[in-house]
Amino acid sequence: MAQIGDEVKNKQVIFRDYVNGFPKESDFIITSATIRLKLPQDSNGLLLKTLYLSCDPFMRMLMKNQPSPFSYSPGSLVFGYGVAKVLESGHSDFNEGDLVWGMLKWEEYSVLEDPGKLIKIHHTDVPLSYYTGILGMPGITAYFGFHDVCSPKKGEYVFVSAASGAVGQIVGQLAKLMGCYVVGSAGSREKIELLKNTFGFDEVFNYKEEPDLNAALKRCFPDGIDIYFENVGGKTLDAVLLNMRLHGRIAVCGMISQYNLDQTEGVHNLMRLVTQRIRMEGFIANDYFHLNAKFLEEILPYIREGKISYVEDTVHGLENGPAALIGLFSGRNVGKQVVSISKE
Repeated sequence: MAQIGDEVKNKQVIFRDYVNGFPKESDFIITSATIRLKLPQDSNGLLLKTLYLSCDPFMRMLMKNQPSPFSYSPGSLVFGYGVAKVLESGHSDFNEGDLVWGMLKWEEYSVLEDPGKLIKIHHTDVPLSYYTGILGMPGITAYFGFHDVCSPKKGEYVFVSAASGAVGQIVGQLAKLMGCYVVGSAGSREKIELLKNTFGFDEVFNYKEEPDLNAALKRCFPDGIDIYFENVGGKTLDAVLLNMRLHGRIAVCGMISQYNLDQTEGVHNLMRLVTQRIRMEGFIANDYFHLNAKFLEEILPYIREGKISYVEDTVHGLENGPAALIGLFSGRNVGKQVVSISKE
Protein backbone atom coordinates (compact mmCIF):
# COMPACT_ATOMS: atom_id res chain seq x y z
CA MET A 1 0.00 0.00 0.00
CA ALA A 2 1.29 3.44 -0.96
CA GLN A 3 2.46 5.70 1.88
CA ILE A 4 2.59 9.48 2.25
CA GLY A 5 5.67 10.72 0.44
CA ASP A 6 5.71 7.86 -2.08
CA GLU A 7 5.75 8.54 -5.80
CA VAL A 8 3.05 6.49 -7.51
CA LYS A 9 1.38 6.09 -10.90
CA ASN A 10 -1.85 8.03 -11.22
CA LYS A 11 -4.34 6.91 -13.88
CA GLN A 12 -6.35 9.81 -15.36
CA VAL A 13 -9.12 10.51 -17.87
CA ILE A 14 -8.49 13.48 -20.17
CA PHE A 15 -11.17 15.24 -22.25
CA ARG A 16 -9.91 15.19 -25.84
CA ASP A 17 -12.03 17.86 -27.54
CA TYR A 18 -15.51 19.39 -27.70
CA VAL A 19 -18.25 16.93 -28.69
CA ASN A 20 -20.99 17.19 -31.29
CA GLY A 21 -23.72 14.56 -31.31
CA PHE A 22 -23.36 11.44 -29.18
CA PRO A 23 -20.08 11.21 -27.24
CA LYS A 24 -17.69 8.34 -28.05
CA GLU A 25 -14.95 6.61 -26.09
CA SER A 26 -12.45 8.23 -28.46
CA ASP A 27 -13.51 11.63 -27.04
CA PHE A 28 -11.54 10.68 -23.92
CA ILE A 29 -7.91 9.74 -23.34
CA ILE A 30 -6.87 7.25 -20.65
CA THR A 31 -3.40 8.16 -19.49
CA SER A 32 -1.09 7.62 -16.55
CA ALA A 33 0.94 10.32 -14.83
CA THR A 34 3.12 10.26 -11.73
CA ILE A 35 2.19 11.93 -8.46
CA ARG A 36 4.07 12.32 -5.18
CA LEU A 37 1.72 11.61 -2.31
CA LYS A 38 2.53 14.78 -0.44
CA LEU A 39 0.86 18.19 -0.27
CA PRO A 40 2.94 21.19 -1.36
CA GLN A 41 4.46 23.13 1.53
CA ASP A 42 2.01 25.59 3.17
CA SER A 43 -0.90 24.15 1.16
CA ASN A 44 -4.43 24.66 2.51
CA GLY A 45 -5.70 21.86 0.32
CA LEU A 46 -6.26 18.13 0.52
CA LEU A 47 -4.51 15.09 -0.91
CA LEU A 48 -7.29 12.71 -1.91
CA LYS A 49 -7.56 9.06 -2.92
CA THR A 50 -10.55 8.55 -5.21
CA LEU A 51 -12.88 5.71 -4.20
CA TYR A 52 -15.95 6.13 -6.43
CA LEU A 53 -16.89 8.37 -9.35
CA SER A 54 -20.39 9.23 -10.53
CA CYS A 55 -21.58 9.20 -14.13
CA ASP A 56 -24.29 11.84 -14.52
CA PRO A 57 -26.20 13.15 -17.55
CA PHE A 58 -25.27 16.79 -16.79
CA MET A 59 -21.67 15.91 -17.71
CA ARG A 60 -22.73 15.82 -21.37
CA MET A 61 -23.49 19.54 -21.17
CA LEU A 62 -19.91 20.20 -20.07
CA MET A 63 -18.57 18.66 -23.30
CA LYS A 64 -20.07 21.38 -25.52
CA ASN A 65 -18.14 24.32 -26.96
CA GLN A 66 -20.14 27.00 -25.20
CA PRO A 67 -19.22 29.85 -22.85
CA SER A 68 -19.31 28.44 -19.33
CA PRO A 69 -16.84 28.46 -16.44
CA PHE A 70 -17.78 24.85 -15.77
CA SER A 71 -17.27 23.35 -19.24
CA TYR A 72 -14.50 20.84 -19.85
CA SER A 73 -11.46 22.25 -21.66
CA PRO A 74 -9.81 20.17 -24.38
CA GLY A 75 -6.75 18.46 -22.92
CA SER A 76 -7.92 18.86 -19.32
CA LEU A 77 -9.06 16.32 -16.75
CA VAL A 78 -12.69 15.24 -16.71
CA PHE A 79 -14.42 16.06 -13.43
CA GLY A 80 -17.68 15.12 -11.77
CA TYR A 81 -19.14 14.03 -8.45
CA GLY A 82 -17.37 11.34 -6.47
CA VAL A 83 -16.29 9.94 -3.12
CA ALA A 84 -12.73 10.16 -1.81
CA LYS A 85 -10.59 9.56 1.25
CA VAL A 86 -8.36 12.28 2.70
CA LEU A 87 -4.74 11.07 2.75
CA GLU A 88 -3.29 14.38 3.95
CA SER A 89 -4.89 17.66 4.97
CA GLY A 90 -3.68 21.24 5.07
CA HIS A 91 -7.21 22.51 5.76
CA SER A 92 -8.55 23.06 9.26
CA ASP A 93 -11.97 21.55 8.44
CA PHE A 94 -10.60 18.17 7.31
CA ASN A 95 -8.41 15.49 8.85
CA GLU A 96 -6.44 12.57 7.51
CA GLY A 97 -8.79 9.60 7.11
CA ASP A 98 -11.92 11.69 6.53
CA LEU A 99 -14.30 10.49 3.84
CA VAL A 100 -15.79 13.19 1.59
CA TRP A 101 -18.02 13.60 -1.44
CA GLY A 102 -18.25 16.40 -3.96
CA MET A 103 -16.74 17.51 -7.24
CA LEU A 104 -13.59 15.48 -8.01
CA LYS A 105 -11.18 15.08 -10.90
CA TRP A 106 -11.26 11.80 -12.81
CA GLU A 107 -7.94 10.47 -11.53
CA GLU A 108 -6.87 8.00 -8.86
CA TYR A 109 -5.16 10.58 -6.64
CA SER A 110 -5.81 14.33 -6.55
CA VAL A 111 -4.59 17.45 -4.85
CA LEU A 112 -7.56 19.75 -4.27
CA GLU A 113 -6.44 23.25 -3.31
CA ASP A 114 -9.94 24.58 -2.58
CA PRO A 115 -11.85 21.85 -0.71
CA GLY A 116 -14.43 24.15 0.85
CA LYS A 117 -17.34 22.72 -1.14
CA LEU A 118 -16.63 19.10 -0.27
CA ILE A 119 -19.13 17.48 2.09
CA LYS A 120 -17.80 15.30 4.90
CA ILE A 121 -19.29 11.81 5.21
CA HIS A 122 -20.35 10.91 8.76
CA HIS A 123 -22.61 7.91 8.13
CA THR A 124 -20.71 4.82 7.00
CA ASP A 125 -23.27 2.14 7.92
CA VAL A 126 -24.51 2.42 4.32
CA PRO A 127 -22.44 1.73 1.16
CA LEU A 128 -19.99 4.58 0.45
CA SER A 129 -21.02 4.43 -3.20
CA TYR A 130 -24.45 5.75 -2.11
CA TYR A 131 -22.82 9.18 -1.77
CA THR A 132 -22.58 9.27 -5.58
CA GLY A 133 -26.31 8.58 -5.72
CA ILE A 134 -29.10 8.42 -3.17
CA LEU A 135 -27.06 10.20 -0.47
CA GLY A 136 -25.34 12.59 -2.88
CA MET A 137 -26.31 14.94 -5.68
CA PRO A 138 -29.01 12.67 -7.26
CA GLY A 139 -30.63 12.07 -3.87
CA ILE A 140 -30.73 15.77 -3.04
CA THR A 141 -32.12 16.43 -6.52
CA ALA A 142 -34.89 13.87 -6.04
CA TYR A 143 -35.80 14.81 -2.47
CA PHE A 144 -36.00 18.58 -2.81
CA GLY A 145 -37.21 18.49 -6.41
CA PHE A 146 -40.15 16.39 -5.31
CA HIS A 147 -40.93 17.82 -1.88
CA ASP A 148 -39.98 21.47 -2.43
CA VAL A 149 -40.64 22.12 -6.12
CA CYS A 150 -43.60 19.76 -6.61
CA SER A 151 -45.34 20.37 -3.23
CA PRO A 152 -47.01 16.92 -3.30
CA LYS A 153 -50.16 15.92 -1.48
CA LYS A 154 -51.40 12.47 -0.53
CA GLY A 155 -53.45 10.83 -3.28
CA GLU A 156 -52.05 12.90 -6.16
CA TYR A 157 -51.15 11.42 -9.54
CA VAL A 158 -47.40 11.45 -10.25
CA PHE A 159 -45.52 10.66 -13.46
CA VAL A 160 -41.74 10.15 -13.53
CA SER A 161 -39.81 9.83 -16.79
CA ALA A 162 -36.41 8.06 -16.90
CA ALA A 163 -37.83 6.44 -13.79
CA SER A 164 -35.19 3.74 -13.26
CA GLY A 165 -32.28 6.20 -13.31
CA ALA A 166 -30.29 7.70 -10.46
CA VAL A 167 -32.94 10.32 -9.65
CA GLY A 168 -36.16 8.80 -10.99
CA GLN A 169 -36.03 5.66 -8.85
CA ILE A 170 -35.86 7.82 -5.70
CA VAL A 171 -38.64 10.20 -6.77
CA GLY A 172 -41.02 7.31 -7.44
CA GLN A 173 -40.43 5.77 -4.04
CA LEU A 174 -40.75 9.11 -2.22
CA ALA A 175 -44.07 9.63 -4.00
CA LYS A 176 -45.29 6.19 -2.92
CA LEU A 177 -44.29 6.97 0.69
CA MET A 178 -46.44 10.13 0.39
CA GLY A 179 -49.42 8.02 -0.63
CA CYS A 180 -49.43 9.09 -4.29
CA TYR A 181 -50.34 7.06 -7.37
CA VAL A 182 -47.08 6.72 -9.31
CA VAL A 183 -46.38 5.84 -12.94
CA GLY A 184 -42.91 5.59 -14.45
CA SER A 185 -41.52 5.22 -17.94
CA ALA A 186 -38.28 3.52 -18.94
CA GLY A 187 -36.70 2.02 -22.06
CA SER A 188 -36.22 -1.74 -21.50
CA ARG A 189 -38.04 -4.77 -20.16
CA GLU A 190 -35.45 -5.15 -17.38
CA LYS A 191 -36.01 -1.58 -16.23
CA ILE A 192 -39.79 -1.98 -16.35
CA GLU A 193 -39.55 -5.05 -14.11
CA LEU A 194 -37.32 -3.10 -11.71
CA LEU A 195 -39.83 -0.27 -11.43
CA LYS A 196 -42.68 -2.64 -10.67
CA ASN A 197 -41.03 -5.28 -8.52
CA THR A 198 -38.28 -3.40 -6.67
CA PHE A 199 -39.43 0.22 -6.50
CA GLY A 200 -43.17 -0.41 -6.22
CA PHE A 201 -44.48 1.86 -8.97
CA ASP A 202 -48.23 1.45 -9.52
CA GLU A 203 -47.97 1.39 -13.30
CA VAL A 204 -45.13 1.49 -15.84
CA PHE A 205 -44.62 1.57 -19.59
CA ASN A 206 -41.76 1.18 -22.03
CA TYR A 207 -41.72 4.40 -24.04
CA LYS A 208 -39.90 2.62 -26.90
CA GLU A 209 -42.92 0.35 -27.37
CA GLU A 210 -45.49 3.15 -27.33
CA PRO A 211 -46.19 4.64 -30.78
CA ASP A 212 -48.41 7.31 -29.16
CA LEU A 213 -47.13 8.73 -25.84
CA ASN A 214 -50.27 10.78 -25.36
CA ALA A 215 -52.38 7.61 -25.58
CA ALA A 216 -50.05 5.78 -23.18
CA LEU A 217 -50.39 8.57 -20.61
CA LYS A 218 -54.17 8.68 -21.00
CA ARG A 219 -54.24 4.93 -20.40
CA CYS A 220 -52.20 5.25 -17.20
CA PHE A 221 -53.79 8.53 -16.05
CA PRO A 222 -57.44 8.61 -17.16
CA ASP A 223 -58.03 11.48 -14.71
CA GLY A 224 -54.82 13.35 -15.61
CA ILE A 225 -51.45 14.08 -13.97
CA ASP A 226 -50.92 16.31 -10.92
CA ILE A 227 -47.12 16.13 -10.81
CA TYR A 228 -44.59 15.44 -13.53
CA PHE A 229 -40.94 14.96 -12.59
CA GLU A 230 -39.23 15.85 -15.86
CA ASN A 231 -36.00 14.07 -16.78
CA VAL A 232 -36.41 13.65 -20.54
CA GLY A 233 -37.89 16.64 -22.43
CA GLY A 234 -38.90 16.63 -26.10
CA LYS A 235 -41.85 14.49 -27.17
CA THR A 236 -42.42 13.19 -23.64
CA LEU A 237 -42.86 16.69 -22.25
CA ASP A 238 -45.20 17.58 -25.11
CA ALA A 239 -47.39 14.55 -24.39
CA VAL A 240 -47.39 15.20 -20.64
CA LEU A 241 -48.60 18.78 -21.12
CA LEU A 242 -51.74 17.43 -22.83
CA ASN A 243 -52.48 15.32 -19.75
CA MET A 244 -51.78 17.70 -16.87
CA ARG A 245 -54.58 18.45 -14.44
CA LEU A 246 -55.61 21.90 -13.26
CA HIS A 247 -52.90 23.49 -11.07
CA GLY A 248 -50.43 20.72 -11.91
CA ARG A 249 -46.72 21.05 -11.16
CA ILE A 250 -43.77 20.13 -13.35
CA ALA A 251 -40.29 19.95 -11.78
CA VAL A 252 -37.70 20.24 -14.55
CA CYS A 253 -34.70 18.22 -13.42
CA GLY A 254 -33.18 17.50 -16.83
CA MET A 255 -33.91 16.78 -20.50
CA ILE A 256 -31.62 13.91 -21.46
CA SER A 257 -33.32 13.37 -24.84
CA GLN A 258 -31.99 16.78 -25.96
CA TYR A 259 -28.37 16.69 -24.82
CA ASN A 260 -26.88 15.09 -27.93
CA LEU A 261 -28.93 17.01 -30.51
CA ASP A 262 -27.33 19.80 -32.54
CA GLN A 263 -30.79 21.36 -32.84
CA THR A 264 -33.02 20.77 -29.82
CA GLU A 265 -36.66 19.82 -30.36
CA GLY A 266 -39.39 22.38 -29.88
CA VAL A 267 -42.30 21.93 -27.47
CA HIS A 268 -45.70 22.60 -29.03
CA ASN A 269 -48.18 22.39 -26.17
CA LEU A 270 -46.94 25.16 -23.88
CA MET A 271 -50.29 26.94 -24.01
CA ARG A 272 -51.47 24.21 -21.63
CA LEU A 273 -49.41 25.96 -18.93
CA VAL A 274 -51.88 28.84 -19.23
CA THR A 275 -55.18 26.98 -19.64
CA GLN A 276 -54.42 24.46 -16.86
CA ARG A 277 -52.62 27.00 -14.62
CA ILE A 278 -49.60 24.69 -14.46
CA ARG A 279 -46.46 25.69 -12.57
CA MET A 280 -43.31 24.51 -14.38
CA GLU A 281 -40.04 25.15 -12.55
CA GLY A 282 -36.42 24.28 -13.22
CA PHE A 283 -33.94 23.69 -10.41
CA ILE A 284 -30.50 22.25 -9.68
CA ALA A 285 -29.25 20.29 -6.69
CA ASN A 286 -26.70 22.96 -5.73
CA ASP A 287 -29.62 25.15 -4.65
CA TYR A 288 -30.15 22.72 -1.77
CA PHE A 289 -26.67 21.56 -0.73
CA HIS A 290 -26.85 23.79 2.36
CA LEU A 291 -29.77 21.62 3.53
CA ASN A 292 -27.75 18.40 3.37
CA ALA A 293 -28.11 17.68 7.12
CA LYS A 294 -31.91 17.96 6.92
CA PHE A 295 -31.92 15.73 3.84
CA LEU A 296 -29.90 12.99 5.59
CA GLU A 297 -32.18 13.09 8.64
CA GLU A 298 -35.10 12.26 6.37
CA ILE A 299 -33.58 9.83 3.86
CA LEU A 300 -31.24 7.69 6.02
CA PRO A 301 -34.07 6.14 8.11
CA TYR A 302 -35.89 5.19 4.89
CA ILE A 303 -32.78 3.33 3.71
CA ARG A 304 -32.03 1.68 7.05
CA GLU A 305 -35.63 0.54 7.48
CA GLY A 306 -35.83 -0.81 3.94
CA LYS A 307 -38.53 1.65 2.91
CA ILE A 308 -36.44 2.85 -0.04
CA SER A 309 -34.36 0.58 -2.27
CA TYR A 310 -31.51 1.84 -4.44
CA VAL A 311 -30.06 0.03 -7.44
CA GLU A 312 -26.57 0.75 -8.76
CA ASP A 313 -24.85 -0.29 -11.97
CA THR A 314 -21.14 -0.47 -11.14
CA VAL A 315 -18.08 -0.77 -13.36
CA HIS A 316 -14.62 -1.24 -11.93
CA GLY A 317 -11.50 0.72 -12.87
CA LEU A 318 -11.04 4.29 -14.07
CA GLU A 319 -10.25 3.02 -17.56
CA ASN A 320 -13.89 1.85 -17.83
CA GLY A 321 -15.29 5.22 -16.79
CA PRO A 322 -15.71 6.80 -20.26
CA ALA A 323 -17.69 3.82 -21.62
CA ALA A 324 -19.92 3.87 -18.53
CA LEU A 325 -20.53 7.60 -18.91
CA ILE A 326 -21.36 7.30 -22.61
CA GLY A 327 -23.73 4.41 -21.86
CA LEU A 328 -26.06 6.79 -20.02
CA PHE A 329 -27.13 8.30 -23.34
CA SER A 330 -28.14 5.00 -24.92
CA GLY A 331 -29.84 3.74 -21.75
CA ARG A 332 -27.28 0.98 -21.23
CA ASN A 333 -27.15 1.41 -17.46
CA VAL A 334 -29.70 -0.16 -15.16
CA GLY A 335 -29.88 2.05 -12.08
CA LYS A 336 -27.34 4.59 -10.87
CA GLN A 337 -24.10 4.39 -12.90
CA VAL A 338 -21.04 4.24 -10.63
CA VAL A 339 -17.33 3.79 -11.36
CA SER A 340 -15.51 2.00 -8.54
CA ILE A 341 -11.87 3.14 -8.35
CA SER A 342 -10.67 1.77 -5.02
CA LYS A 343 -12.16 0.07 -1.98
CA GLU A 344 -9.69 2.11 0.17
